[in-house]
Amino acid sequence: MDFILSYITRFFLVLKFSDLIDIAILAVLIYQIAKIIRETRAIQLLKGILILLGVLLLSDLLNLNALNYILENTVQAGLFAIVVIFQPELRSMLERMGRSKAGKIFDVVAGQSSNDKTTEVIDELCEAAVNLSRTKTGALIVIERSTRLGDVIRTGSVVNADVSAALLENIFAPNTPLHDGAVIVRGDRIHTAGSLLPLTSNPNLSRELGTRHRAALGISEASDAMVVIVSEETGKISIAINGTLTRNLDKESLKRALERVFTTKNDADAEKFKFWRGVENA
Repeated sequence: MDFILSYITRFFLVLKFSDLIDIAILAVLIYQIAKIIRETRAIQLLKGILILLGVLLLSDLLNLNALNYILENTVQAGLFAIVVIFQPELRSMLERMGRSKAGKIFDVVAGQSSNDKTTEVIDELCEAAVNLSRTKTGALIVIERSTRLGDVIRTGSVVNADVSAALLENIFAPNTPLHDGAVIVRGDRIHTAGSLLPLTSNPNLSRELGTRHRAALGISEASDAMVVIVSEETGKISIAINGTLTRNLDKESLKRALERVFTTKNDADAEKFKFWRGVENA
């Protein structure tokens, strides 16, 4: 016991203030990375890598030279493969860093809507969603926030029009050229229509969710955008934000969600949407 105490005492005597800062930063980074990947496929890949490293260490201790040689070369080549394998998670982590308060230093705000204009946009979106729900017309409306959706926008057709219920209903009318894609709302205008969204990689979703809901979750996982979905099968209105899907919204609950989106600016604020899970989650 005395040996352990003396060892701990010597350790703290040689510990400098810069070492404490170093340890704290490293701990925060490890925690943030673990938080990002814990509910993704990357956690299973990470377990496989840890098992591989454990076998490598064991082969070295037991002098299993042939196995150790093969594993060492595999690990060296695997370091390059990790960047490819974890590309979605690395991109997500960097995007979250960019949306953090530190990243706001570099933001250039293109222009903000007035309160009157914002209220008008929210009312038009709600009216469109309710009307589309009533006729069971499928719809996918992406509301861009801090993360720019240039890659997604380039897959659609430029509309550049004021947000209006009539225009949205016309875009999503069956058998029209743009009805199958997503509408991107940037600021107070409909920027593009017919845009293609990435599908979610979440394997635990209900089988009853179709491509439209999976695409909504996919873009909400890759960015801080909010997506309004109207089901073609049931006419139910849902929202996807921060990788969470909330279903069975009515006009009032949708309006409250949109008001939060147009008044919150960062990823921490998006956490407030978790209260919507009480409505009905997928």
